[in-house]
Amino acid sequence: MSRVSTRLSRPHFSLASAAHTRHDALMITDRRAFILDNTRLQSPPHAPELALYLADEITPIWRLTEEALEEIGLPPPFWAFAWAGGQALARYVLDNPDIVAGRRVIDFAAGSGMVAIAAMKAGAASALAADIDVFCEAAVALNAAANGVAVDFTDADLLEAPAPDWAQVILAGDICYEKPLAERVIAWLTAARAAGKTVLIGDPGRTYFPRTGLTLLAEYQVATTRELEDMEVKRTRVWTFP
Repeated sequence: MSRVSTRLSRPHFSLASAAHTRHDALMITDRRAFILDNTRLQSPPHAPELALYLADEITPIWRLTEEALEEIGLPPPFWAFAWAGGQALARYVLDNPDIVAGRRVIDFAAGSGMVAIAAMKAGAASALAADIDVFCEAAVALNAAANGVAVDFTDADLLEAPAPDWAQVILAGDICYEKPLAERVIAWLTAARAAGKTVLIGDPGRTYFPRTGLTLLAEYQVATTRELEDMEVKRTRVWTFP
């Protein structure tokens, strides 16, 4: 499940190192090469132990508008950014490895795979990064390799069925951008908790985050950017189901 941010539509630039026409873009078959050409390896501010291929002001993809993305046939590159909720989850897992140590983990709406990678760094038995954007598979593979861990990937919509029996921990960051999706995801996570799974959510105060029924675990001030958010530092919390 990919994230949604209208902030991606603000600047206006073209994609320097990818195809410049819709036809050429649709012919892109090497997603890894595309990611390497349009991001750079760097550490997210709140989880400096990790290294991820991310976009920033000096990389071409940062400046794409939604219109430009549509023109070249590329889905919005949510995988190219370290979102605040994911950073908070990664920080919490790295600081509290007992949450995932020796356990089988799902990173839901994984994007870059940052949270799955943090889980593996913290000693998880396995981690599955789940995101319906097929570009995420390449991003997760590159980022996992950069951190010396193995992370599995699926582009299946996990919301179509109950959480898999094998999963012991589900980590979900930045899932409450849109009301219908937020309600669907929270219902799915609630059912997963009722089935005995540990569920953690990272959220920087999104509009459709539920106000009741969760227990606060931690609060962080996460550095971000006004190109993605409404402020340069977001108060971001990690929650769990009691």
